[in-house]
Amino acid sequence: MCCYSFDRLSQTHPQLFHVGVHHGSREIDETRDIVRVTPTQGSLDSATLLPSHSVADVQSSDEAHPMDGLTLLVPSSVVREAEDKREATRKLGYVARAAAVFGADRLLVFPDREGERRWGEEFVRVVLQYAATPPYLKHEIWGKRDELQFAGILPPLRVSSQTVADPNGPATHQGIVTEVGSEERVRVTCGLQHPISLLVPPSMATPAEGERVTIRISSREPVRARLVDEAPPGFVVDRMDLSEALADEPGLTIATSAYGQTLSHARLGTLLADVREGSMTVAFGSPGRGLPQMLGISPEAVSAAIAADTHVDTDPRFDRWLNTIPRQASETVRTEEAMFASLACLTLTE
Repeated sequence: MCCYSFDRLSQTHPQLFHVGVHHGSREIDETRDIVRVTPTQGSLDSATLLPSHSVADVQSSDEAHPMDGLTLLVPSSVVREAEDKREATRKLGYVARAAAVFGADRLLVFPDREGERRWGEEFVRVVLQYAATPPYLKHEIWGKRDELQFAGILPPLRVSSQTVADPNGPATHQGIVTEVGSEERVRVTCGLQHPISLLVPPSMATPAEGERVTIRISSREPVRARLVDEAPPGFVVDRMDLSEALADEPGLTIATSAYGQTLSHARLGTLLADVREGSMTVAFGSPGRGLPQMLGISPEAVSAAIAADTHVDTDPRFDRWLNTIPRQASETVRTEEAMFASLACLTLTE
């Protein structure tokens, strides 16, 4: 089995840092072959074809996730008020939890150099990517890094593709290709006791070493698994400038701020109707340094634009500026607190 360090994988295959969350449609596939694999360290030719078996149902979530996609933007200064590295790591764990709980597709870190203190963009990105890595792939992907000194306190995301109620039952896993062999076979590490050798489906391009793939496991004893030609569901952690992230977003873009438009019951109904038409991107500030300050605009200018029912003149520009905690009784709201409070409202269904 090949071993890969974080540095190599993060540079060549950033798509590895992705956490799986089921939110697809129900699917039963009894027409495609499943590979039975002998758990050995031998050649890639150790797999034999077996008749197909029913795969696990993927829970439908059209009601839970009415939008086409959810992108969350957090600043590199998100842990600026943390007193030590342990506290900073814990806070980032809650940020990752919010992304998992509300079914985000992307969690992007945008630079806020002026707001950073002891721990900046690299620390934030690495810890979030580690948190987003399935437990059974952490050893394969990550080596020892200073940023991960307190990674053990990160809360588990407990998403469906990482953990299942029945460890011996059907499951969908993420895997890493560790070797590409002949005859359309690849060896994959995916959380089983040994790497497994799988056939590449005819509809799927042969993945490269280090590439992340989706595997449907129907049985662990004996091992029965197959590659599926679909992108692993869930959220990706990446770094992106705020302007680039918004330019890449065709749906509704929202800036959260205490100076934004108050999110009332009536306004939420109109907003959710707009969200159902497509995707949504929500940006958050950091404690003591909100989005207006990061974008070089005064809070009064935001309030004035809201009062005049005009767009807030910022670069980049958001479709809406919302105050999602109108009865805020604390002087500041931490980013992870704002994420849970805001997304609980913005992802409501009828």
